[in-house]
Amino acid sequence: MKLAMIGFGQAGGKVVDKFVEYDRERNAGIVRAAVAVNSAKADLLGLKNIPKDQRVLIGQSRVKGHGVGADNELGAEIAEEDIDEVQGAIDSIPVHEVDAFLVVSGLGGGTGSGVAPVLAKHLKRIYTEPVYGLGILPGSDEGGIYTLNAARSFQTFVREVDNLLVFDNDAWRKTGESVQGGYDEINEEIVNRFGVLFGAGEVTDGQEVAESVVDSSEIINTLAGGGVSTVGYASEGVEPRKKKSGGLLSRLTGGDEPDDNLDTAHTTNRITSLVRKAALGRLTLPCEIEGAERALLVLAGPPEHLNRKGIERGRKWIEEQTGSMEVRGGDYPIPGAGKVASVILLSGVANVPRIKELQQVAIEAQDNIEEIRQESESNLENLINDDEDELESLF
Repeated sequence: MKLAMIGFGQAGGKVVDKFVEYDRERNAGIVRAAVAVNSAKADLLGLKNIPKDQRVLIGQSRVKGHGVGADNELGAEIAEEDIDEVQGAIDSIPVHEVDAFLVVSGLGGGTGSGVAPVLAKHLKRIYTEPVYGLGILPGSDEGGIYTLNAARSFQTFVREVDNLLVFDNDAWRKTGESVQGGYDEINEEIVNRFGVLFGAGEVTDGQEVAESVVDSSEIINTLAGGGVSTVGYASEGVEPRKKKSGGLLSRLTGGDEPDDNLDTAHTTNRITSLVRKAALGRLTLPCEIEGAERALLVLAGPPEHLNRKGIERGRKWIEEQTGSMEVRGGDYPIPGAGKVASVILLSGVANVPRIKELQQVAIEAQDNIEEIRQESESNLENLINDDEDELESLF
């Protein structure tokens, strides 16, 4: 699936930057264009792979390149004011060559949570291609303001995109792990999972064609119902076949050494096991898979370790577990890969404890909004008075 990726804020920019690196290293053909948008100049300078002319600094007249300080209302205002600057970068994207837009954002910070829904709405108004969101929820240990931002922006983001894919930091941060180390590992997890999902079906010259192709239309149809989606992943190391040299027999058999372990029953059982692990293990957004409206199964790895029978069994198992009759499936052959991976996209999930928690936070915040505003105004007034007293004491 060919995507135009737009990352907002620090988290969104870093994830898109990592996607560009992943795409280049694997020649995956996913990222057709990449743009990073931020109100903090330092965050844009820290990117390594997104072209400099595709990094957009917004809000310079308001925040002077220093960011919005976790104020997502200010972030949204800046987005509305500087939408033409963002559109200028988007205008350079060859939209006729992309299957969809992917708007990537952390939902805890001010820029990402404020700007992403505004831009998603803008894109949907102008373009006919689907606009998907990839929203990253903050961990509960990151502070109350970040949880409140996520609660406020989540529902807006869901409403403005065709489907919101979610990654919950709370389920992935390890105890005792450094903040930077934790985020780097989380970004790897995000890109590995979604890289396999979006890479399926993108065949380059000389690459092996899948037995059961998963193309962009399969992904689009799975996400067509809207709402919230989560992704499961499981992998297992395998020994790729070694090539033999020369000879007519070698050419007729594809040049591979025979491997008695690669019988149909063995590969089928491996695939079935990986499908279960992916669905019942750690999802990007933990939830009960029962009731998911649609699902898509992708098996990736060396072609000799994949087979149609295993994928079909896995697909039927997902149907039974979710109760959905719209479960698609296929393979993504990667010759020479050292592992087989199972990726499951579950679209339209409903029973999600984390979302219910965010909704409760939003309700409580709305009930106490006047109290919060008065407290903020009081704190600002005290800060100004303290500064004035300090100045008077100097003279």
